[in-house]
Amino acid sequence: MRDEVRIAIAADADLLPARAEGRALAERQGFSRTDATLIATAISEVARNIVVHVGRGEIVLQALDEDARRGVLVIARDDGPGIWDVERAIQGYTNSSGPGLGLGLPGARRLMDEFELDSEPGTGTTVKMIKWRSRDELELLRERRRQRERSG
Repeated sequence: MRDEVRIAIAADADLLPARAEGRALAERQGFSRTDATLIATAISEVARNIVVHVGRGEIVLQALDEDARRGVLVIARDDGPGIWDVERAIQGYTNSSGPGLGLGLPGARRLMDEFELDSEPGTGTTVKMIKWRSRDELELLRERRRQRERSG
């Protein structure tokens, strides 16, 4: 079963539900409270960028399950004017006013394990971020046992 949540982002008030959904998904994926907070913070930063620079967009959250690890995928998407200089944006500069405020894209990038930004002027922006956690042996053994019980 694919665990996916979509949250429309159009105002500062939308940041709280986006953070809460991200934290809840991280906890379902077995992340520590600390890592769940890091994920929620990264979500807050990219959602805030949507509100400040574009006005509206969406956050998509997805559970990722692999043999040896579990993760949370965060996709922040908007149809805004795009980012003119992606490298400068990742360093913390905005299109118009010099250094940005808060952690922004550089902070979100540091908080997550994988970070990808796709944007061109006039096409909008998509940020994909993933946080991973390794699955320990006990967790893997329990899962194998449940699979055997279901099939046998």
